[in-house]
Amino acid sequence: MIVLFSSAGFRLRYKMLGGANRAIPASSTEENRMRRFFALFVLLVALPAWAQTVAIRAGNVIDPATGSVAKNQIILIKDQKITEVGPSVAIPAGAQVVDLSNEWVMPGVMDTHTHITFLEHNLHDTLETNYLIEGKGMRVLYGLKTAQILLNAGITTVRDVGNEADYASVDVRNAINKGWFTGCTILTSGKIIAPFGGQGRHVPPEAGPVWRFEYIDADGPEEIRKAVREDIFYGADLIKLVADENDYYYSEEEIRAATDEAHKANRAVAVHVLGGQAARNVIMGGADSIEHGWRLDDDLLRLMKEKGVFLAGTDFPAIHLREAGYHNADKVGADIIDRLSRAYKIGVKLTFSTDTVTEMPNETRADMYYDYLAVWRAAGVPPAEILKAMTTYPAELLRIQKERGAITTGLCADIIAMPASPLADVESLRKVNFVMKNGAVIRNDAVPSSK
Repeated sequence: MIVLFSSAGFRLRYKMLGGANRAIPASSTEENRMRRFFALFVLLVALPAWAQTVAIRAGNVIDPATGSVAKNQIILIKDQKITEVGPSVAIPAGAQVVDLSNEWVMPGVMDTHTHITFLEHNLHDTLETNYLIEGKGMRVLYGLKTAQILLNAGITTVRDVGNEADYASVDVRNAINKGWFTGCTILTSGKIIAPFGGQGRHVPPEAGPVWRFEYIDADGPEEIRKAVREDIFYGADLIKLVADENDYYYSEEEIRAATDEAHKANRAVAVHVLGGQAARNVIMGGADSIEHGWRLDDDLLRLMKEKGVFLAGTDFPAIHLREAGYHNADKVGADIIDRLSRAYKIGVKLTFSTDTVTEMPNETRADMYYDYLAVWRAAGVPPAEILKAMTTYPAELLRIQKERGAITTGLCADIIAMPASPLADVESLRKVNFVMKNGAVIRNDAVPSSK
């Protein structure tokens, strides 16, 4: 039955499906009753928009931008955002109080290089082989599962950079943003823009351009500009290019075409490149970040610092490379640690970035993400700088520093907590026991104060 209200005399009407409208005459008593019912109905409909105030009693609040800690703070949250922070903030009557007095509290973790809808079943197969194993629908569901696992572990924002099954990550992002499901905040690049062939190898001509399921072929500045516009049209939050996967690579002019077009639309540009002249073209072409960069020498790292280019280094632990069957895993792992160490010492802006697309026994994808902390420690990066690379710098790179990345007034309430200080031991992040996203408590296993 569909119930309708008429403003004239609050006459209640009903319509059985397939039937005619019928009016029920309202007496004075009935009309008053209907007025009260209608007022209650409006109130109930409006309630979700009147978000309850949440007050967090935080024992230790970390500011990753400075590495400082504020003791015994009250964090007030309303309508998804932080409204007040301080030691003497008054808690409003009726507020939901969350006791994190024994906890170390910080902004949610961000990962700047993910592929949440992608699981690579065999590294020895070509990328295109995966298209025959799982369709877009399954990839969307896998992405949703991944987004929920990550959020539950305190990873509240990810930058998803392609290989996502014909804009599947856009669908996952939209479903989460609509409130259909919980999951981390997703900023996605859509399809990867690349010279002809994407990241494919040895595809028979008769098979056709199967890589276009996840790539846009673009050669020359005008094709690249068109590809940028196509990605933005289909919902991309940023633009991702592959510069050097084949014997040919993008020129500085071609990179400049992408960055010029993307920046006009307020989109950052990420470029997959390992090193050499291709990397120099990327840096000089105005890219916002280099993805991977495993072969960057010190001259290129210094140029990145000079130009303000971020490094999303995807600093794989050797154990992951070995498990995936990677050739010379130990040497590659050692080279990654060396490059990360040099980049840190030179002063390049570093962002936490994983690129995990495989599985490990007895580990979730979130567990695998936190395995990367060992690489950062081995590279000599202090815990405070690691936290900055997980929050402050990613927010800047993603152009959301006015929305997320700090516990301060006006920003979205993406907050995590753990029992021990990550400034003393960054591995404490593995013990996250409180997660809030956009002011909503996702999990709370924290032990409240006995006071």
